[in-house]
Amino acid sequence: MSKFFYRNSIFHKKYLETSFKIKQQKQENFVSLVYLIIKICFSLIAIISLMKLGYNSKVRLTRLREIQDSFAYEKYRFNVLTSRFDELFSSEGEQRFMKDQDQMISRDIIRVIWR
Repeated sequence: MSKFFYRNSIFHKKYLETSFKIKQQKQENFVSLVYLIIKICFSLIAIISLMKLGYNSKVRLTRLREIQDSFAYEKYRFNVLTSRFDELFSSEGEQRFMKDQDQMISRDIIRVIWR
């Protein structure tokens, strides 16, 4: 029986271990392939997310610039109108106001100036 066992162990070492190693190597390759696919998917998701984030940031900055420009224009108009309103109450402000009003009337209309 020992000869038979010895033969079996040699057979086992020669053929079964190599087939087991090949099977194990195939499983490791499959697992590595799955991990590689998962890494590629996560990388694509990260790249797409960064692109969307960049685009949304660009849109937000563009809108912010538009709002800032609009605010600066309205602030300028407010300052001009405030200074004109303040000039109205200064000396001879009424006369300047009437001159401004004359310029607003079109040329084809008869003008009546009350004094």
